[in-house]
Amino acid sequence: MPDMNGPYKPGTPCWIDLMVPDQQAALDFYCDLFGWQGEVGPPEQGGYSLCTLKGKPVAGIMKAMNPDGTVPDPMPPTAWTTYLSTDAIDSVLASVTDASGHVVVGPMDVMDLGRMAVVTDPAGAAFGLWQPGTFDGAAIVNEPGALIWSELVTPDPAAASAFYSSVLPVTTAPSEMEGAEGYIEFRVAGRPVGGIMDLGMMPDGVPPHWQVYFNVDSVDDVQSAAVRAGATVLAPAFDMVAGRMAVLADPQGGSFAVIAPRGSA
Repeated sequence: MPDMNGPYKPGTPCWIDLMVPDQQAALDFYCDLFGWQGEVGPPEQGGYSLCTLKGKPVAGIMKAMNPDGTVPDPMPPTAWTTYLSTDAIDSVLASVTDASGHVVVGPMDVMDLGRMAVVTDPAGAAFGLWQPGTFDGAAIVNEPGALIWSELVTPDPAAASAFYSSVLPVTTAPSEMEGAEGYIEFRVAGRPVGGIMDLGMMPDGVPPHWQVYFNVDSVDDVQSAAVRAGATVLAPAFDMVAGRMAVLADPQGGSFAVIAPRGSA
């Protein structure tokens, strides 16, 4: 269902946000591209922008800064972060450390909204953890303009499977979708919630990372609009087993994928 009316099951991607040098430029780009509404947030929230679709939260955008409010030097790469839901963030962080992952930020309370942390897995892919308080995460998913899929790109899918299964209540299994042989799914309570792709299938120089996918009505139209707004095409629109997709980089370098799922038209 597009609307989320309750907490996400632990291990499920529940939120995404983007850290950028120019927050307003990123807001202008993504709001124009996906029909979001958003503005720079108040100082007491560090200026964090809660972007909405149809009045419901779908993503966050924030200015890159150090925890003390200073500007990073050097500036970190622009990247979307996928947050995985948990009901016990402190014990998950202990498991991450025990499994050779690293805690980058947190854990910290975000007012009464929840408790968060950012970590890296043993291959270096960064992801967030979110323990909800009054805020569960994205309130709209799987419909045009909203998150539809998160995918780990890693050099060792088997090792990644073992790591994530050891720190969160997720399992991994080969995809059952015809034509997706070799693709691995993350599953929560038996339901696919994300994927794993072998880094060897990517161009040289691409680091391990979590990729976000946005649902769109027309990949070709969104690709053209993104290019007009200064984006770069990393993988031009193409047809694949799950639908038609493209991989783009926003004007500040943040990569994201767009997909028109097969059967959605």
